[in-house]
Amino acid sequence: MTDQLTHFDENGAAHMVDVSAKAVTERVAVAGGEVVMAPATLRLILDRGMAKGDVLETARLAGIMAAKRVDLLIPLCHTLDLTSVAVAFEPDLAGHRVLIRAEVKSLGRTGVEMEALTAVSVAGLTIYDMCKAVDRRMVIGAVRLLEKRGGKSGHFVRGEAQD
Repeated sequence: MTDQLTHFDENGAAHMVDVSAKAVTERVAVAGGEVVMAPATLRLILDRGMAKGDVLETARLAGIMAAKRVDLLIPLCHTLDLTSVAVAFEPDLAGHRVLIRAEVKSLGRTGVEMEALTAVSVAGLTIYDMCKAVDRRMVIGAVRLLEKRGGKSGHFVRGEAQD
């Protein structure tokens, strides 16, 4: 881990990091999150009973679309040519929640962590939006990077010992 913030110059001015000297490598990031809800809300989602339509398929599309537009959402993020974005959901009946997982890939000079994290976040927001009429107590949370591969900093897996 570095002790310096790369998005600020020696005078503290914000700037986009110059990645032109970095090698083009496969970059992969996996992020996760969850939406906790009332049991009846989860049942409606799984039964495709929400008035607004299929919640998980709409959230999947929203997550994919968001990953493709991170450069418009997060200041100083590079515009990336993504090769793959996958958003998956796992219902947890016992925990009254939907687990969200996004995997993003690119062949490029910079990582895709922000794209994966944004995909999970926007998928969670979409679930909330589509279900808020029946459950305003939902909680979107635990958004985190699970794994990152490629680039100079190597392979990161959440849960392994970190420097």
